[in-house]
Amino acid sequence: MDDPRWLDETEMAAWRGFVAAANLVARRLERQLKEDAGLSHTQYEILVQLSAAPGGSLRMTDLADRLITSKSGLTYQVTQLEKAGLVARRSCPSDVRGVFAEITDQGWATLRAAAPGHVAAVREALIDVLTPTQLAALADSLGTVSDRLRAADS
Repeated sequence: MDDPRWLDETEMAAWRGFVAAANLVARRLERQLKEDAGLSHTQYEILVQLSAAPGGSLRMTDLADRLITSKSGLTYQVTQLEKAGLVARRSCPSDVRGVFAEITDQGWATLRAAAPGHVAAVREALIDVLTPTQLAALADSLGTVSDRLRAADS
């Protein structure tokens, strides 16, 4: 067994900075959405993904892939949104096993009401803290990581 490649000082600073920032940003956004819209961050992202899809509808498997979440976790969140009248489920006409989630009129209204506060919180917690150069480097770096991990998972 090879010796571990321990992180050097710069690598450790990057790792610790990433973990702390990711957790703090996630906590801030979760709190803002709960207080302002009564939604979890995952529920908000479900509404965002559905709103961006043609007809406001996606197969549950596609929605899970876009959200990078398990099907069971997604099912729970969609059930909560369905109980609140924000999402509806319907069967897939071409595949009896397939189920679609679609945003309802009430879901659209909730999303439109929640979006301004959410984008302000995203700006305050992350976007406006960075210079344009830092933001471009962050987008490029995290995009590289995401691409590599997605390729490894497929």
